[in-house]
Order: sequence, then C-alpha cells, then structure tokens
Amino acid sequence: QVQLVESGGGLVQAGGSLRLSCAASGRTSSNYVMGWFRQAPGKEREFVTAISWSSGSTYFADSVKGRFTISRDNAKNMVNLQMNSLNSEDTAVYYCVARRGSDPTYSFASFYEYWGQGTQVTISS
Repeated sequence: QVQLVESGGGLVQAGGSLRLSCAASGRTSSNYVMGWFRQAPGKEREFVTAISWSSGSTYFADSVKGRFTISRDNAKNMVNLQMNSLNSEDTAVYYCVARRGSDPTYSFASFYEYWGQGTQVTISS
C-alpha cells in the first residue's frame, strides 16, 4: 500500500502562483509514476501531469503545459506541483496519484492505483 498526503492548496488571485506538495509513504520504490489529477465542480476528473520516479520524465495536459511544472524530491519521497499564471479554470480539488510503472503518459484515472484525499485550489478573479 502507498499513502499519499497533499498539502499547499488555498485561495490565490488570477495570475498568481501556488505550489502543491504530495508526500508518499508505504511500499514505495523507484518503479512508480506519481502525478496529479483535478476535479472542478460539475466536471469529470481531469489528468494534470505525471512524473516517472525512476527517470524524471514528465507529461502534461495541454491545458497546463507551459504554466505548471512537476518535480520530485527523492530524499523526501515527495512530488511538487508548481502552478503559475493561474486562472479561474484551474479552480478544482487537486488529487495526488501514484501507480506502478515508469511511463508518465498514462492519463486515464483508472490507471492510477493510489489517490490522496485531495486539496482545494481556488482562483479568484
């Protein structure tokens, strides 16, 4: 089992930045992909980004490409999501996810075995 705990959500003005973190514990190894999904009110859960723990390769949804970056901290077993140039469409609950494997381009929610509880991100205009 892998446990994921998100932190860093909150309220920020449009155009601002926010950094989310996800701490992983339990049966982790280098053969994992970690990432983020988000769900806005009344919408389906949406893939945001993922990173291969072993290679550091990353993959982003088109909607966040160029604005968001994902990084990993091997020593702390943490993944960070830096979000810049935020707009109202980024308002959502953000979920940290993990799956066994090395390919970060898997973007369907059903591929991800482990989910955090989510953290709210609200962008005010």
